[in-house]
Amino acid sequence: MSISFARRGVLALALLLPASIAFAQSAQPQHTFRVGFQRSSTLTAILKANGELEKALKPLGVNVTWHEFTSGLPQLEALNVGSIDFSADVADTVPIFAQAAGAKLAYVAEEAASPTAQAIIVREGSPIKTLADLKGKKVAVTKGAGSHYLLVVALSSAKLSFKDISPAYLTAADGRAAFVSNNVDAWVAWDPFLTSAVRQTKATVLADGNELASYKRYYLAAESYAQTRGDVLKVVYAKLAETGAWVKANPKEAATLLSGIWGIDAATVEEANSHRSYKVGVVTRDGLSEQQKIADIFQGEGLIPNKVDASAVKIWQPN
Repeated sequence: MSISFARRGVLALALLLPASIAFAQSAQPQHTFRVGFQRSSTLTAILKANGELEKALKPLGVNVTWHEFTSGLPQLEALNVGSIDFSADVADTVPIFAQAAGAKLAYVAEEAASPTAQAIIVREGSPIKTLADLKGKKVAVTKGAGSHYLLVVALSSAKLSFKDISPAYLTAADGRAAFVSNNVDAWVAWDPFLTSAVRQTKATVLADGNELASYKRYYLAAESYAQTRGDVLKVVYAKLAETGAWVKANPKEAATLLSGIWGIDAATVEEANSHRSYKVGVVTRDGLSEQQKIADIFQGEGLIPNKVDASAVKIWQPN
C-alpha cells in the first residue's frame, strides 16, 4: 500500500511539473524595450506601424513601447536619464551636443550620408538670392539638429559667422509655421518637412548639404543598455537594415504607407525619400571623422562650451 501511494505521488508530480514550469515561465516579468523617435524617423515609423519589431523581439520575451519627441536633443536627454533605452535616428549633430553635456551613449547604427535631405530655403520671390544675403536676417533652425550644422557651415562658406544672423530656435513644426507666416526670412529644414514646404509653398532652395554637410543619421542606445542587451540591439539592427532596403526597393509602396502616418501626400513622401539613403550600416571610429569636425566647429562658434572628442564614445556592433 505504501508503494502504491509512492507511485501515485510520483505520477502526480510528473503531471504537475510541466504545468508548474509553464506557469513559472509565464510569471516571469517581460523586458520592456523603450524606443524614442521623431516624426521624421522613417524606418522606425514603419516598424511601429507594421509591428515587425514586436514580432522579431517576442521570442526574447521583449515588449516594445514607443515614445515620440519633437526633436533630437530632448530625445537623447531622455536616453541619458534612463527614460528610454534606444533612440531612433537623430542627425549627426545631436550626439555631439549630448557628449558635450556628459551623456553616456553608445552608437548602434548609422544611415549613410544624405546631403540633399536638408536645406536652407527662402520664400518664393524673396530678395535673398545668395548665402551672403542672410547677413542680418532672421533664420529659423532647430537647435542641435543637422540643419543647425548646415547653417553654420553654409554661413562660413559665405564668410559669415553665426553671429551675423538672428537665429530663431524652433522645432520643425514651429519653423514651418514661422516660415509660411513670414515671421522669419529663411528656414533650415530636413525631410520630409523640407520637400513638403518646397512643393506646397514654391520655396527656393538657397543651399542644401552638397559639399557642405554629409548629413548622416545615427541610432543610439544608453551605454549601459548596449553593454547588457546586445541580443535586443542585434534584432533591432537587423530590422532597421531590412526596412531601409525595403523603402529604397519599393518607393511607391513605402510612400503610400508613410503618407498615412505623416499626413503628407504620397508623391511628396516619395520625393522626400529619394533624398535619403536609408542605408543602415555599422558605426566605425574612422566613420566618425565628420563628427569631430562638427564638434570643433560648434565649439569655435560657442555653441558647445568645451572640446569634445567625438571618438571617445562606445560603439556597439552586431558581431
